[in-house]
Amino acid sequence: MTTPTNLRGGRRVHTGRRLGQVIGRKPTGITAGQWNTANTVVLDYLVTDADTDRTEFALLFTDANANGRVERMTTAVCDAVGLPVLRITSATLTAADHGTGILNYILDARAFGGDYRDIVGRLPDGRTGHVNDLSSVARAAAVDAYAARQLFDPIIRGIRVRWTGGPAEGWAWLQLREGGYVFERVLLAEHRTTCGVPADRLAEDLAGAAIGQTLKLRHSAEPDLVDHAHIEARLRELSTRRDELVDGFPYEHLLADADQPAAR
Repeated sequence: MTTPTNLRGGRRVHTGRRLGQVIGRKPTGITAGQWNTANTVVLDYLVTDADTDRTEFALLFTDANANGRVERMTTAVCDAVGLPVLRITSATLTAADHGTGILNYILDARAFGGDYRDIVGRLPDGRTGHVNDLSSVARAAAVDAYAARQLFDPIIRGIRVRWTGGPAEGWAWLQLREGGYVFERVLLAEHRTTCGVPADRLAEDLAGAAIGQTLKLRHSAEPDLVDHAHIEARLRELSTRRDELVDGFPYEHLLADADQPAAR
């Protein structure tokens, strides 16, 4: 059963709709196997015009370990009918826990246009900064935890890249204790639509927000930690694929000295 909810700017949001319900029938050019797999996929959010119910876009959240075959078939079916889709892939961020806030942000950003991400105002900790940085709450929480001697380092560091013909990708990491880092990676794919801000910046902000989620839960659930060598190895692997990135690999400085924490 779907639950429509009125949101900002005359948009209606439907949750729990299957892709097959939205499309209705197998599109031309799609195989029976593709359709049988994709038509049962549940769209986390389907945004439509409140007056006409015309579809504007769908937002999907995918676990980092999800079946890539299902994702590819879903994308193929959506492309075949021109259904615009935003897809967020994260090990931590989920539709159930974070989806409404992220969707509201995207709707606001799309409605505002221009430099929504660069609006400056008062942050949660009283400082002045970019109020539409979704990682700002996590960054303030990290500083507070460091002041309370609960963290080794107060700075959430990160990078962002865009794959040619593919998604944007954002990383964030925080040194929780000596030799132990929390690491998050978020992919943000735009198919036939946009998220209202540069996708790579939003992907990095979301990765930082995911760090904040780990900080919130660290007393009740031991977080998975990696060492700095793990992060460095992933950076080196990314650097070897610089030709596949829209702007190359502008993070050589992070590899200059493996023994030093990376500067953001």
